[in-house]
Amino acid sequence: MKRLINGASRLTEFMAAMMMAAMFATFIIQIFIRYSARVPGVAEAVPFLSPENFGWTLEFCLLMWIWLVFWGNAFIVRERDHVTFDILYQGVNPALRKWFVIVAALAIIIGLLASIGPTWDRFYILRLKRTATLETLFGADVRMLHIYMIYIAFLLIVPVRYAIRGWKAWRLGAEEDLHHYEALAREKGKDIHKADDT
Repeated sequence: MKRLINGASRLTEFMAAMMMAAMFATFIIQIFIRYSARVPGVAEAVPFLSPENFGWTLEFCLLMWIWLVFWGNAFIVRERDHVTFDILYQGVNPALRKWFVIVAALAIIIGLLASIGPTWDRFYILRLKRTATLETLFGADVRMLHIYMIYIAFLLIVPVRYAIRGWKAWRLGAEEDLHHYEALAREKGKDIHKADDT
């Protein structure tokens, strides 16, 4: 099971990396087209390089950014990767800390799941709205609904992750939260040793 989870984790990280690469490549195209358009005669000599053909790049970068943010937060970002103000949390006894985790997990689960209905009502309107320029890449069937569907996935995946976190805290306590710096140090140490072996 752990092997399957690790494989899925690597796949989600790979997808995020591909989104980042696509966004970066599109950004480079934007820069190239912007400056080549200023060179006299380029657009006439090579009609493909006309700036009118690349209006989609801005909207595509925005699409990749939206997907990257919600994909990353749904599948990749770990609890210990978030910035936290945990002075009170770290200072209480383990039994109370366990209940902090459970109550916080329940609040996040309830809040995100409760927002799915109103969000979907708003998305229902987006099914009619076309994108300004992405039809050039994806065809006329692409609507704003398709672009923002990742947010619905985010609203479903994050509660599952917090349900698992709450369940682990219920069964095992919240002690592992205190040791995440040591775990990070161990991970960094393994990475250093791998680099030394090669």
